[in-house]
Amino acid sequence: MEDEDCANPQFLGWVKEWLEVARERNSKGITTYRRAYDALKACPLPFQHPSELQQLKGFGPKLCERLEEKLKKHCQENGQSMPEHPQVRKQRQQDAEGDTPQEGRPKKKRQPKAYVPTLRSGPYALILALSTLSEDDSTGLTKTELIELAQPHCDASFTAPSDPTKFYTAWSSMKTLLQKEMVYERGRPLRRYALSDEGWGVAHRIKRANGMERSSASTMGNVPSLTPPEVRTTSLSPNLAIISETQQRVGSVVADGLPQADESTAIPEFSPIRLPPGSFTVHLLLDVREIRAKTDRDYMQEELAKLGVKAIMRNLEVGDAQWIAKCIDPLLLARHGAEGDEIVLDWIVERKRLDDLIGSIKDGRFHEQKFRLKRSGAPRVVYIIEEIAMDGASYNRYEEAVQSAIASTQVVNGYFVKRTAKMDDTIKYLARMTTMLKARYERKALHVIPTTVLTPQNHLPLLTHLRETEPEVNYYITYSAFASLASKSETMTLKDVYLKMLMTTRRVTGERALEIQRNWKTPFEFVDAYRRCGPSEAGKKRKADLVFGELGHLVGKKKFSKSLSQSIAEIWGDYS
Repeated sequence: MEDEDCANPQFLGWVKEWLEVARERNSKGITTYRRAYDALKACPLPFQHPSELQQLKGFGPKLCERLEEKLKKHCQENGQSMPEHPQVRKQRQQDAEGDTPQEGRPKKKRQPKAYVPTLRSGPYALILALSTLSEDDSTGLTKTELIELAQPHCDASFTAPSDPTKFYTAWSSMKTLLQKEMVYERGRPLRRYALSDEGWGVAHRIKRANGMERSSASTMGNVPSLTPPEVRTTSLSPNLAIISETQQRVGSVVADGLPQADESTAIPEFSPIRLPPGSFTVHLLLDVREIRAKTDRDYMQEELAKLGVKAIMRNLEVGDAQWIAKCIDPLLLARHGAEGDEIVLDWIVERKRLDDLIGSIKDGRFHEQKFRLKRSGAPRVVYIIEEIAMDGASYNRYEEAVQSAIASTQVVNGYFVKRTAKMDDTIKYLARMTTMLKARYERKALHVIPTTVLTPQNHLPLLTHLRETEPEVNYYITYSAFASLASKSETMTLKDVYLKMLMTTRRVTGERALEIQRNWKTPFEFVDAYRRCGPSEAGKKRKADLVFGELGHLVGKKKFSKSLSQSIAEIWGDYS
């Protein structure tokens, strides 16, 4: 189709001009202008005002504003009247229909809501980190210092994108805080950041809401310092750790039937259980789901046995293979107040065939698995990728995503990536690892942390603290405790259960489930929203459109169609 045949030739011509200029300058705007040009050229609908173009792909507020300025100049030069803005036109129509406020009763101005960032979001963490300064401190913090203080208070990373195909990290939210004038920056080339007066107001509200600060000022008039939920060392003993009281306990039991840590005790003091060399042997655990085919389920186990490794088959809570130290005397740990006869060692293996890796990247399992590996506390994780033969077209489509995921696994997560050509090579690698680990561990003593001092909250901080303060001593936990801490179900929160419930509906992806959860915080709130629609025919229509009405404006992977909204209503609306 020629440009003059487009429904909006004037707008298209200006966009084309800017695209050509961007090409000449080789600027980053080429992609934006190209996307806008293609979308506008293909659109059959005529537009009167540039602001209406925002519904097309590639047209954001800035581009529409630039077109509006161009149109104003064009109208002035040619003696034409400027088209009416859609909002003005809509207001005029409402006035004509009698929707204006009654005379003598002016319309109340809506008071803007006080800005409060989402809990554990990027802005939330940055504001808390900056509030560790005093209000009269104008020096500020550098980006590196700020990230170090903010990261413990944020669920997303400040240095690595949560999605390897995107570039946004939690640090991107600094732009929002600067635009809202909550934070100001100073200094070149090394920028430093500090809270503005508005930012300090937000910081005080956050702290009061979370019990970090009393509503009245302290006797000294200073802002109380923020105590991050981390492990702080004490001079009492290298084996002692103070866990911040601001941490909330998610689960009360570490492993089913095991004693619980006393939550009222801030210092989980313990004496490690020492297993001397010769009192245990090292074994490979292999997940029972690691099979060659449904008709050849024992292939890996049998091939390992041929190489002299007798693997223990078991349902693993995390990873596909790991190594344990098994006590020769099965009652040894019991005599010291611990459970079972197995100790988890440092190494965990996650095995992925290339096609499975691509599938896990597409459906989000890849990030969820890495998160659970990190939460397990294992300091050494090996990612084995079996580069099986794939259809060239299929692989080329996802090659960039695969390479990005591998790089992220190595650089961001710090995991070792081992590439093998086929399952047989993986088996040989596991056999060599087992031989190496037996030689390494069976010659030294193991120090075991009693399960009674462990909770889901202090597990990782305690291990980190011990590794930093006593790097020459390795501490371990029993397999029973590890399985409980790594379990998907035992440490699952209501939010986790809610999201899983939502994702049982076809086409409700993780991104869409999160959007529903953000809008309706709990299952009860979601069901209650359907209940309030009523049982009538009109109520059934409202139920079908409930999700679409609230979230239909979203785009991309978060987009909700009317048909999906109806499918969700058929499931959740029945409970109302």
